[in-house]
Amino acid sequence: MKSRSTNRSGIVMRRKVTPAGDIIVTLLTPQGKIKAVARGGVRGQQASRLNLFHHVGVQLYQTPQADLATVQQSILEGALPRLSEPERHPYAHLLSELADALFQEGEFSEQAFDLYAGSLRGVSRHPDPEWVALVMSYKLLALAGFAPRTRHCARCGAADPSHPDPLGGQLLCGACSNQPPHPPERLEFLREVPRRSVRALMDAPLMAEQRPAVWRSLERFVTVQIGSVQSWRSLVGGDVVGA
Repeated sequence: MKSRSTNRSGIVMRRKVTPAGDIIVTLLTPQGKIKAVARGGVRGQQASRLNLFHHVGVQLYQTPQADLATVQQSILEGALPRLSEPERHPYAHLLSELADALFQEGEFSEQAFDLYAGSLRGVSRHPDPEWVALVMSYKLLALAGFAPRTRHCARCGAADPSHPDPLGGQLLCGACSNQPPHPPERLEFLREVPRRSVRALMDAPLMAEQRPAVWRSLERFVTVQIGSVQSWRSLVGGDVVGA
């Protein structure tokens, strides 16, 4: 008989407290994404363990009738306290919401877990958390198979496009766009980000004035290809993403 109890280790990427005092969490684990509920969690020790971005070990119990597994026990395996800092938290929240939208429940992907965990560590520790979030957002998209088209025009297929696509967040040729081309350094980043290593990208950051246009392209691409990601609003409010 198959056991209804399982042990998992993962990162809390989404957390919701219900009016009844339960905590519903979404964890990204090396075995895939899991959604579970800690009954009465806000009144017990699990309230502090099942916080957003915490790496936790959980014992889950699943019955055939229940939609969600129940968190029977949890232990804190790791935390990144600097992610609560105002200059870092919005980026960590964006990466979590994006990963939640990209990777499905039950989908096995140890690579997705490692990339997501690395992105949170980078935002927590790197002196330029914005650049980490920008690079890792593109890396998460590429892993999920959603890399933007940059070698050929997204409309007509012409080679080597260099103009922004304001509707789809990809690249257009001069004949399909009425906007000025991207400057060389920004264009190089957009073309090479899926192919270059994270280390190489970290060593060659874009200047601050180049980033808003890249954020706008990323937001548009994600909205069209994946769906609405609410975390963009906090970045817009902080003048990271243009209107």
